[in-house]
Amino acid sequence: MKIYFCCTDFKAEPWLAALRAALPQAEVAVWAPGAPPGDYAVVWAPPQAFLDEQPGLKALFNLGAGVDALTQLRVQPATQLVRLDDAGMSVQMAEYVVHALIRHFREFDLYAQDVAQGKWSFRRPRLRQDFSVGIMGLGVLGQRVARAVQAFEFPVVGWSRSPRQVHGVRSYAGAEQFGEFLAETRVLVCLLPLTAETEGILNRQTLAQLRPGGYLINVARGGHLVEEDLIPLLDNGHLAGATLDVFRQEPLPAGHPFWRHPKITVTPHTAARTLRDESVAQIAAKIARLERGESIAGIVDPTKGY
Repeated sequence: MKIYFCCTDFKAEPWLAALRAALPQAEVAVWAPGAPPGDYAVVWAPPQAFLDEQPGLKALFNLGAGVDALTQLRVQPATQLVRLDDAGMSVQMAEYVVHALIRHFREFDLYAQDVAQGKWSFRRPRLRQDFSVGIMGLGVLGQRVARAVQAFEFPVVGWSRSPRQVHGVRSYAGAEQFGEFLAETRVLVCLLPLTAETEGILNRQTLAQLRPGGYLINVARGGHLVEEDLIPLLDNGHLAGATLDVFRQEPLPAGHPFWRHPKITVTPHTAARTLRDESVAQIAAKIARLERGESIAGIVDPTKGY
């Protein structure tokens, strides 16, 4: 069995060592142009040339939660696209969202500004029931975030493409219920996959439907947000702020207005990082199941984009 590693922005050697230890029967190597045919591949944003040269791959294992970079490429119909089910990312995402939520709700960002000026200040406590959290995307990550938010007794609503039943979450589904979901939301968390349908879904029209004083947390993809629509809503006071971890261009350009806007918190696409040991164990287990002719979880439907 031959497995190729073809990942941009990943240091190869630690991954190769881990994959070889987990799959001692396999030959694991970094892909290079002209390499002989392989059976499986571990990828992140691979070039089209890789897929063109490897038409016989049984499966591509994507190192990350989003598969939009893969669905934009030409992949042979016989090659299955497989996403990581979790691999330690959901708890990281929950940490990030809860941190951003509580920082805003408790106004810790404003306290920090006062402290930096040597000012001892007090702000009246706010009511949790006034800060309903709306989660866009109720998959593995969205459901884990919902549980974390519920632990702090915030009301939670959710929206997804198709109906989902999640304990403690008032759920909405489909385009016909999207407006109702937005009207119920004060803190909006985007965890959607990036598809043709969700491109630009965070725009002037949709964000304006949030409850007054709304707050945006985007930890999905930069392509979800129409960036030029955000700042006017912040400046006119309809939105109180935003925490953004993903952007249309990464790294975020030095002159981008998001860097200096006082109501925007920027982080460098670090909400949930891929954990090597958990990812390798999952990939090895799924390869073993495929080799036995068994089904696996996490297969991407190319028609849906996730």
